[in-house]
Amino acid sequence: MLGEYRIEGRRAAEISASVERAVGSGELAPGQVLPPMRELATELGVNPNTVAAAYRSLRDRGVIETAGRRGSRVRARPASTARGSIRVDAPPGVRDVSEGNPDPALLPPLHDALAAAALHNADHPGLYGQAPVDPEFARLARAGLDADGVPAGPVAVTSGSLDAIERVLAAHLRPGDAVAVEDPGWGGLLDLVPALGLRPEPMGVDDEGPLPAGLARALRAGVRAVIVTDRAQNPTGASVGAARAEDLRALLAAYPEVLLIEDDHGHGMVDLPLHPLAGTTGSWAFVRSTAKAYGPDLRIAVLTGDALTVDRVTGRQQLGPGWVSRLLQRAVVELWTSGAVDVPAVARSYGERRDALVRALAERGIEAHGRSGMNVWVPVADETGAVARLLHAGWAVAPGARFRMATPPGVRLTVSDMTGDDIGPVADAVASAAGPAPARSYG
Repeated sequence: MLGEYRIEGRRAAEISASVERAVGSGELAPGQVLPPMRELATELGVNPNTVAAAYRSLRDRGVIETAGRRGSRVRARPASTARGSIRVDAPPGVRDVSEGNPDPALLPPLHDALAAAALHNADHPGLYGQAPVDPEFARLARAGLDADGVPAGPVAVTSGSLDAIERVLAAHLRPGDAVAVEDPGWGGLLDLVPALGLRPEPMGVDDEGPLPAGLARALRAGVRAVIVTDRAQNPTGASVGAARAEDLRALLAAYPEVLLIEDDHGHGMVDLPLHPLAGTTGSWAFVRSTAKAYGPDLRIAVLTGDALTVDRVTGRQQLGPGWVSRLLQRAVVELWTSGAVDVPAVARSYGERRDALVRALAERGIEAHGRSGMNVWVPVADETGAVARLLHAGWAVAPGARFRMATPPGVRLTVSDMTGDDIGPVADAVASAAGPAPARSYG
């Protein structure tokens, strides 16, 4: 059953560590069936409850999955194998359009904001026991949320969007609970969900966001949480429009016990209006990151939600890091108040490059998607072959396997580093490498 590998250990921790080492080294492959608990207990000379505890720990950490009578097996993508490792290293002379980073030329300089934050700290030193959120940061963040129609709620600060989402999920869910996620969707999130011991339930997406049929199916399947990207969806560029938002709200309203999490990481670099779903269910969280518009290394995200959710998150946060640097919060305040980012200009810059690439691909008979943000998603028939052919042609793209579960193959291109002169050559290369489009390419 396990080939040459033998699971070892006398205690549950030793047994689970033995399995996890084998998964990490590749000796136990994705989909590999593990021995029944009683059989392994007999082989190891331990109580079956010890093996059961080991398997439970592995399941909770996202390494294995249990399917009733079909037994336990290594997950198709164990949590110990991050999707970020599915990448193509660009050798010298190859243009790398795979990373998903913003254009540094469109990010504001930080020296003035950091200097102003340091001067503020000289007059108002940051010390233990102070409020975790800078009052001016909270005021400005809440005003921005109010302007976009996000329901009233307290404001917290986390170290980026994924940190906020992890804390919200941990505050409400238990290992084994199902979470509806976009497919294709953000690779970091698709890694996080099983790493928390949760079960991802894919929802198809189109240019308007999650498909109502996909959300309805996930809700009927009993998901405990739903995660939606409002704008600049990674990798497809989807943006939830007014009509789609209305459809999604109607579906969620019938399941008030479901936790709703919204990710608005596109704020500050997308000019499409926000159509929030927040407040439709009893428990909800809305996350707004500064990474794409102001700089990934700031590690600042705004979190709001219902009072219980935010209270649980901040209470647990205080037992760990305590707070996110108020110096960095003040730096963001300076960036916000100085108008350091010209949102329409930034959105227009990304949009011109993105739209030009989608248009050029369409002229070459290639389906592509990119309604907002900095990425373009291209369905392909043979993902591995397309990535290899593009690399040979001088372009390193992100394999779609980093972002998808049940969705057919594709590749992602980030336009941040592209100029007008690049559009034709990269479109030619993609058209040559993509091959015939798959029968069901998107959503």
